[in-house]
Amino acid sequence: MGRKLLLEHINVPGINTLEVYRKMGGYRAVEKAIKTMSTDEVVEEVKKSGLRGRGGAGFPTGMKWSFLAKPEGVARYLVCNADESEPGTFKDRYLMTHIPHALIEGMIVSSYALGAKVSYIYVRGEMMPQIRILEKAIAEAKAAGFLGKNILGSGYDLELYVQPGGGAYICGEETALLESLEGKRGNPRIKPPFPAIAGLYGCPTVVNNVESIAAVVPIINDGGDEYAKIGIGRSTGTKLISASGNLNKPGVYEIELGLSVEDFIYSDEYCGGIANGKRLKAVVAGGSSVPILPANLILNLVNGDKRLMSYESLSEGGFVSGTMLGSGGFVALDEDQCIVRNTWNFSRFYHHESCGQCSPCREGTGWMEKVLHRLEYGHGKMSDMDLLVNVSKQIEGNTICPLGDAAAWPVASAIRHFRDEFEWHVSNPQLAVKQNYGLAHYADPLPIPVATEA
Repeated sequence: MGRKLLLEHINVPGINTLEVYRKMGGYRAVEKAIKTMSTDEVVEEVKKSGLRGRGGAGFPTGMKWSFLAKPEGVARYLVCNADESEPGTFKDRYLMTHIPHALIEGMIVSSYALGAKVSYIYVRGEMMPQIRILEKAIAEAKAAGFLGKNILGSGYDLELYVQPGGGAYICGEETALLESLEGKRGNPRIKPPFPAIAGLYGCPTVVNNVESIAAVVPIINDGGDEYAKIGIGRSTGTKLISASGNLNKPGVYEIELGLSVEDFIYSDEYCGGIANGKRLKAVVAGGSSVPILPANLILNLVNGDKRLMSYESLSEGGFVSGTMLGSGGFVALDEDQCIVRNTWNFSRFYHHESCGQCSPCREGTGWMEKVLHRLEYGHGKMSDMDLLVNVSKQIEGNTICPLGDAAAWPVASAIRHFRDEFEWHVSNPQLAVKQNYGLAHYADPLPIPVATEA
């Protein structure tokens, strides 16, 4: 059994209440940090832990904190990004629903470390149940003296607010989130300046993901060095994975980074294999924005080694044969699924969610959706695949924020690895609207390169 840090007490009745959370050791990190540690010591522990952002980018959290400007007499803010809108990702919603005090405790410790006197949790607008749960948990924490004036007699003050978003995917991008939090249209800002210098209301701001902030609690309780012992290499600690698709046991799992992809999919401890006895065809490993991989490349590296659930292993091979851990939205597709339809569905989403500020993204996402639609419905041309690749290249790297890249990568990777399926849709237009292409070579073992003598 893998070690659990965030979900250890998930099945304890009443864990969503302060009383039960305290009995399970809750708010020890607040007491330890505020009573016995300086703000710099808290930041140093997070640095030593090797914690990387759990929202998708994977940037070292402690390093991000250390960039925060600290001009005299200027307010600083911590903003929690709970605008979880990535298709295939639902881990943050799960955490906020069942253990809201884990996030509240993490917010208090992190705000103390950053010197923030006011902090915000920006929640996706559709998550009204979670917003109410968080507001209740904040009220409980404040009544117990963990929020408000003079927390635990330390002289440190903190007010924590929950702010609903408007349901826009683009507001998951940190500067668009800050614009929305200020009451403006959620358009990403041009960087620099970065939020650490000029963020919310023009003041130094740190924006972190729900899981990243919750992970600060075990780091302070156990120490950064102990946390760094979990995982593999630079992928330290545990990670919440949102597993969905054609799996026997979909759900949210906490894994130790370094677990093999094969064990995660097929072991009874986790997903329990592919549903209905089918074969695995492809996996989207980190949410809809990361490259899709066929079964043989997601289970093994090109050299034949097992691929691991870690930042480094999943990205090994670059976009030629690798992908990204991203937000941990793990979507498994079986042999009956259509890659063309799946790619079109993703493109529909990104076209709809583009803020329209940058023309490559505004126009390009619409073009990709239209071309993929005609391929899926029997009106495609053989030249469409090259057209899609060309459009994706015109979008990638040419926009203010990463949404353009997120829209381009799934399309480019689908054609790279499943081009024969796209071509089959063109060659068999009437058949393509009635049945799916199937497995072809996608589940065949990879040929392992044989070393030759020089």
